[in-house]
Amino acid sequence: MADNARAKKLADLIQVVVAEKLQRGIKDPRLGTHVTITDTRVTGDLREATVFYTVYGDDEERASAAAGLESAKGILRSAVGAAAGTKFTPTLAFVADALPDNARAIEDLLDRARASDAKVREASSGATYAGDADPYRKPEDENDENDGDSPSA
Repeated sequence: MADNARAKKLADLIQVVVAEKLQRGIKDPRLGTHVTITDTRVTGDLREATVFYTVYGDDEERASAAAGLESAKGILRSAVGAAAGTKFTPTLAFVADALPDNARAIEDLLDRARASDAKVREASSGATYAGDADPYRKPEDENDENDGDSPSA
């Protein structure tokens, strides 16, 4: 079992090598400049690596990029093996990163919250207090009320 520092170092190396190879070494038109490697994770035994990627474009471009990455998996693994110099080159699994979708969902929720706040702000712009502006009793108010009543013991 390898230590976590070694797995992290190998994961960083895999991320750099795969990104450079995609940019310069693979001529597949499905893997143009719109594929970005966002993260890489390696198991503790250094046998399997998961490469997370994002694709700039619509669903059709994402599907074609996924097919292109699967077809280039052998070339990318060979490049990683040459750069890493380890006894066993980890197998590569490509997973579409859900971060952009999550960020888009959060932005939509924030937009709805801003719109709701604007409606509340608009509705309360001409509103007045239901009672006094300051509903709390003050010490001089208590003395005024006690003056009319019987003296306290």
